[in-house]
Amino acid sequence: MKFFICVIDMVMIVEGLPYFAFPGKMKEMVQVLIGLDDANLRRFGFVLMAAGLFIVYFGMKAS
Repeated sequence: MKFFICVIDMVMIVEGLPYFAFPGKMKEMVQVLIGLDDANLRRFGFVLMAAGLFIVYFGMKAS
């Protein structure tokens, strides 16, 4: 459980960093995301999830 909480905390840090560092650019990015249709946004989300899964898999395999 301690590892899970650590992972969630790291995700929150990584997710919050662009909003802290580049708030104006993030507003522009949100406007771009609003303009995407659902199918493209779903594909984008799937690609991000798959990339994250592979990174975690290879990271755990290497250690």
